[in-house]
Amino acid sequence: MVWFRHFPSLVLATGLVVTLAAEGASAQDVDAVAYFQKARQASGEGLAKKTKLVDVRPAKPGEVVVTIIKGEGKETQSAPASAGDKVVRNRCAATGNEEILVKAATLARRYEGPVAAADASGWRAYRPRGNPMKFVVVAESDGTFSFKAPWGEQMIARPGDMIVQDPSRPRDTYRIAKAAFDCTYEILRQPQPKSNSRPRQ
Repeated sequence: MVWFRHFPSLVLATGLVVTLAAEGASAQDVDAVAYFQKARQASGEGLAKKTKLVDVRPAKPGEVVVTIIKGEGKETQSAPASAGDKVVRNRCAATGNEEILVKAATLARRYEGPVAAADASGWRAYRPRGNPMKFVVVAESDGTFSFKAPWGEQMIARPGDMIVQDPSRPRDTYRIAKAAFDCTYEILRQPQPKSNSRPRQ
């Protein structure tokens, strides 16, 4: 793909080939925060926390991390890494152990560690702090859509996925693939749709 030429360093988040299908190119572009509020009003919001260990390594300055979801293709990509940024790898075989780029300050806010020595490739295990995150589920009727993620790049969301939001930072709203959510998060509260019934007179 032509866009591969634009970056000084590009890392695929798994060994899979990037296959951003026409689905992604034609998906409707929405505002993630507005979508979250709309879905929350329609179907309620849940609360969950990340519990599964992740692997972390230092990012190379200028490195671009492309997040690939197994069986799906490209989810998003990062902006070029700055000094101090980290690459975080989920431990989730169902998604191909996808990787994302995380700012140092964000890493310290969301994870603690390292909790183990580095392996031969420089990866160290970190433990999620378990900060509660709000989430809504993408409805079948909403179809596939794209939006600009907090890091400034496009992200694809599909029915059944979760749109999560940091309660203290509403602009920090992004997608987590259903498979990734199922194997790395613990649900604290299921979404509760609002009742449309009127009280009896």
